[in-house]
Amino acid sequence: MKTLFQNKWGVTVFAIICTLLWGSAFPVIKISNSELQIAQGDTAAQLVFAGMRFLLAGLILLFFLFLTNRSLLKVKRSKLFLLFLLGIVQTTGVYYFFYVSLSNVTGMEGAILSSSEIFLAMILAHFYYKNDNMNWKKTVGIIAGFAGIVLANWGQNVQFDFQLTGEGFMILSGLTSAIAVILTKELATDIPPLTLTAWQLTIGAIILLLIGFPQIGENAIVFTPFGLGLLIYSAVLSSVAFALWAALLKYNKASEVSIYKFLAPVFGTILSAWFIPGEGFNLMFIMAIGFVAFGIIIINYTKKQTSPP
Repeated sequence: MKTLFQNKWGVTVFAIICTLLWGSAFPVIKISNSELQIAQGDTAAQLVFAGMRFLLAGLILLFFLFLTNRSLLKVKRSKLFLLFLLGIVQTTGVYYFFYVSLSNVTGMEGAILSSSEIFLAMILAHFYYKNDNMNWKKTVGIIAGFAGIVLANWGQNVQFDFQLTGEGFMILSGLTSAIAVILTKELATDIPPLTLTAWQLTIGAIILLLIGFPQIGENAIVFTPFGLGLLIYSAVLSSVAFALWAALLKYNKASEVSIYKFLAPVFGTILSAWFIPGEGFNLMFIMAIGFVAFGIIIINYTKKQTSPP
């Protein structure tokens, strides 16, 4: 399993699966908000829905571990504080800032600013790990990735205003996500990725629910069979994607894995165009994937060592 997550092709396949699953969450959340009658700008209802989604994701993984290997449910006492901190940062922090900012930024601003986590993760990795320094390849890769995000969202309204609960919170969402990359990588060395993911999702989700429930209005979320199906799907995609991502971070450099996250909003825009009426598909999407792919390749490309004659 270790070799599979270290092999270049294995990393590419698993990272694309993760970003495709996260990308599919974009249209799923949009459709869920409509199906569950969650009003635009109703942050409390969105936080509660996110809390239910991640709590279900965490419980799915905990139940899986309970059935397959109960010993993996245990975590060393010395790691409990960091695990609790990861839950707050990775799940509570990232999605609290993200959902609060959603109603205060345009779609294009949100896509660009939320992708700042990739740049921030690389900067943090540069200072935290001696073997993961910034260089010209990573700089070019980041520029190409941001260009891809811009192209994928081309034509949307963009404003250059700044407000703390809008652009500010979206940047904070990216920063907390970048911090979570380092925390995940550190904890994954001692805690199996499935265990790490199960507990951090569960802890973070409970806190989201504690924040959202006291503020939620009556009938703010109206469940239907289809809405329940969307909730279950979004929970499953989260459990799979976060578990795979934790495994990738465990065995690879943070920067080489993080660059793949540029694909998530691109996939999200493409899937939204396919599944949501009124959101069109155009040539810009193909160009966007091309730019992101170039960024991924340039960062992960290494020349083959030639043995001396």
